[in-house]
Amino acid sequence: MTYEKLLEQTALEDDRFVVMTAENRALVRNLPQSLGNRFIDTGITEQTMIGAAAGLALRGRKPVVHALSAFLTMRAFEFTRTSVGIANLPVKYSSFIPGVLSDGNGPTHQALEDVSIMRGIPGMEVFAPADEEDLVEMLPYIWATENPSYVRINTKPSIIAHKPYEFGKAEMIFEGSDFTMLTYGFMLENCIKAHQLLSDMGYKVGLVNMRNLKPFDGDLIKSILPKTGRFITVEDHFLTGGLFSILAEFLVKNELHIPVSAIAFEEKWFRPGTLQDVLACEGLTPEKLVERIEKFIQNA
Repeated sequence: MTYEKLLEQTALEDDRFVVMTAENRALVRNLPQSLGNRFIDTGITEQTMIGAAAGLALRGRKPVVHALSAFLTMRAFEFTRTSVGIANLPVKYSSFIPGVLSDGNGPTHQALEDVSIMRGIPGMEVFAPADEEDLVEMLPYIWATENPSYVRINTKPSIIAHKPYEFGKAEMIFEGSDFTMLTYGFMLENCIKAHQLLSDMGYKVGLVNMRNLKPFDGDLIKSILPKTGRFITVEDHFLTGGLFSILAEFLVKNELHIPVSAIAFEEKWFRPGTLQDVLACEGLTPEKLVERIEKFIQNA
């Protein structure tokens, strides 16, 4: 099932659901015909859309809002924090082309700080499916909550069969004693390919699809600790505020000790380019990941 079909089916079965977009219909272009006045396009007005969504949620609706990630998180942030967050309203954010997925558009249209921004809002849930199969598996549980939720939408095809989703739980892909990679979103695909290369080199590598960034699956982290020598976080997000920060906060809070290395965007604006060019430049291709991970291990 596709994202659009799942959303259509959900909205037709439950009239609380309202689909909204700030003139970004890529994911929902066929829904106006089936949803009628429960499909609302506010135009290029992310702030207005979030304000209207909050009003609808106050009256018992569950708005699912769509816009480009950079504009949904940053342009509308005050409305999200004040109108949705403080009231803890069940507005469901479908964040299109998060991270570096806005192919060729450069840093103005890419969201490398969205996880940091959205997880800072009390009550806001944050999710990052690995692909469309993972997305469709997770969304019914995400949409069922009465909290605001932010989802890094990812409709790339899957290269693995995912395990059934349990709300708030990460997905163990491989277990490994030398080190364990923790990742989320579309970077899982490159991590799976890097895992194969590293395994061929003799490393025993674990790999986890985190799926949820808030809530964070600390129980899984605790279960892995005695079995692995190091965690390596991999993400298309700035180093500050993303998975590396989330993991570090969890380890410190729980007084847990294990070496942690991070592969993320450093504190600089990256060079614009196509998706593959950006991944190569930033060291996020499978081959570059292997090189960077080997350096971590050799310098340990």
